[in-house]
Amino acid sequence: MSVNTTRRTLLATSLAGLAAPALAQPAWPAARPIEVIVGFAPGGGTDVMVRAMAQFLATELPGANFVVSNRPGAGGETAYVALQGARPDGYTLGTINTPGYLSLGVQRRVRYDRAQIRLIARLVDDPSAFVVHRDSPYRTLKDLVEAAKRRPGTISVGSSGIGTDDHLGLTLFEAASGTEFIHAPFAGAGPVRNAVLGRQIDVAGLNLGEIGMLGQENPMLRAIAGMGQQRWELMPDVPTFREEGFDVLMSSERGIGAPRGIPDEIAKRLEDAIAKVITTPEWAEKVRQLELAMAFLRGGEWEAQMPAQLARYQRIWERTPWQ
Repeated sequence: MSVNTTRRTLLATSLAGLAAPALAQPAWPAARPIEVIVGFAPGGGTDVMVRAMAQFLATELPGANFVVSNRPGAGGETAYVALQGARPDGYTLGTINTPGYLSLGVQRRVRYDRAQIRLIARLVDDPSAFVVHRDSPYRTLKDLVEAAKRRPGTISVGSSGIGTDDHLGLTLFEAASGTEFIHAPFAGAGPVRNAVLGRQIDVAGLNLGEIGMLGQENPMLRAIAGMGQQRWELMPDVPTFREEGFDVLMSSERGIGAPRGIPDEIAKRLEDAIAKVITTPEWAEKVRQLELAMAFLRGGEWEAQMPAQLARYQRIWERTPWQ
């Protein structure tokens, strides 16, 4: 074969390669499963919320396949570190929980940078509450305060851990009422609920949506008061702390975030899909079944609220360090 023939053969081969169509890659979200990292153990309020939403989003986003990955540890820090370090391609999401997402950095140095995480949507704003056994002598916050002043430092209040919304709510209540309680931290809402059911503690710090006794004729637990801005529509008979004369506001916000570099178009598709899901009757029924205190915000709106929240936790820390 001559040199010219060889050159012509190589050129033809190169041109043929350029003309061959490239294999098309599936567009997001169909290329591979979308991992959703949860910073708490299975079965908790955050885990239940995100698994329910994932089922609805899989229908709203054709081709999407969500896989929930529980990575508990350090009050959610383990999960935030993993989320921050993931590729920002739309295939890794994570749950966000306040106050921990903010307050962890107030009490100690953390291994994640909130500037590297983008909030997609807030789903739940679940008021903290004081919950007692149905046979407890404490019917109101006034009853509790009077007993605490008679016997300072003898009434126990359980929480889901140091620095959680339940614990911060207790700290605020002590300051507002001039009382002192025994703080009993547990590993999560489940153990706290079991402890008050077993009368191992006097009062449980739980979110209203974590009590899990709506619709029961004679529930074993009852909420004395909630720390929300207003009464929760699913528990209209439970007054707020403010109504009872104590200026205490505290709740657990739960939502979804992504690595900061996620493409805007993917973030918007996620936001829009969530916004559409929550308008459906099917989701409304799921909310009722799971007792979710829905309070949807788009990611940008939620992020805009964070600086004020962080400043509030810093003020609480300065007055009464909770560690």
